[in-house]
Amino acid sequence: MNAPTRIKSALSVRGQFPAIEGWHYLDSAATAQKPQPVIDAMITAYARDYATVHRGVYQRSSEMTGRYEAARAAAAKLIVGQTDELVFTRGATEAINLLARQMPKDGRNRVLLSALEHHSNIVPWQLAGYDVDVCPLTADCRIDLDAAEAMLTDEHRFVAFAHVSNVLGSILDAARAAGIAHAEGAMLLLDGCQAVPRLPVDVAELGCDFYAFSGHKLYGPTGIGCLWGRAKLLERMPPWQGGGAMIDSVRFEGSTYLPAPQRFEAGTPHIVGGIGLHAAIDWVQTLGLDAIHAHEATLVAECRAALQAVGGVTLYGPEDSAGIVSFNVDGVHAHDTATILDDAGVAVRAGHHCAQPLMELLGVPATARASFAAHSDSSDIEALVRGIEQVKRIFG
Repeated sequence: MNAPTRIKSALSVRGQFPAIEGWHYLDSAATAQKPQPVIDAMITAYARDYATVHRGVYQRSSEMTGRYEAARAAAAKLIVGQTDELVFTRGATEAINLLARQMPKDGRNRVLLSALEHHSNIVPWQLAGYDVDVCPLTADCRIDLDAAEAMLTDEHRFVAFAHVSNVLGSILDAARAAGIAHAEGAMLLLDGCQAVPRLPVDVAELGCDFYAFSGHKLYGPTGIGCLWGRAKLLERMPPWQGGGAMIDSVRFEGSTYLPAPQRFEAGTPHIVGGIGLHAAIDWVQTLGLDAIHAHEATLVAECRAALQAVGGVTLYGPEDSAGIVSFNVDGVHAHDTATILDDAGVAVRAGHHCAQPLMELLGVPATARASFAAHSDSSDIEALVRGIEQVKRIFG
């Protein structure tokens, strides 16, 4: 088989990521490395500008409050939502837990998930007491929306699907999913963790009711994420944690609470996390999500072709996956593959990727996963292939 063509991408930002110098980092689906502007923004916020938010009347506190709320506005604008519809959380996991626990069920106790969901979009619904139904996948590893339409009933309160699979990279037809959910009076939550760093997202066009994503997969810091929800739906949800910042008035006889989104943000927030998230959003938008998606699509095609040329490698997921290529070297456990790749200076994820039901469906205990980012280039794929060739030599 002929060697795949090495394609030069329009993006060239590798030099902005100090942590990956001399290293082939292919684990961005787990957590993204941080570009220098994000690092600088957080250092400056701690070293020069730090103060509390929403409380102090002195100038620096007022300025930091303005910057923190500007981060909320930027996060909402990123997905074309309104600022007062964007709740800051510790991450997408907390966002989904918040929604599952606090949205009134109104007599509906079922949620429709899919076979490819991350554990963070399975366990919260179980803990919240929902009965879970599981939508199967199509032959090309996408959520089977024909099956979803047939399975959905008026007992379902939610449909909760990954916008992009963290294992397979398959992209959901979210607008159709929204139409299916709404036809039965259900609400649609999209887990956008893998989509927001890779694709332009417009929640109005998608038609979803809620959208969750994490900052650290978007080139920002850990410890901050977002739950976007339609304003009228957020207003139906009671607070789930009590403390400062979410109250209107407090008396021992009883307390009253602020409107959404503040009512869901008890306590001192991750102030510098918000500043870092804003810097990450600005950085991504300067590049353009269309450009990032095209860049990653080019690398996915190149990677899949290169692995097929090596031979003895099983690939999972659709050809047009969004920035993610899962694979196994035939006869070799994914952990062994990843260990040898690490020795070769290549970082990939190996395991069940917090998607154990999907691994069972695929009939494997684990896969190796190469996931790309704006800083990735063909040199990463070449290093990956050299490492896999070493895996094959070692295991015969």
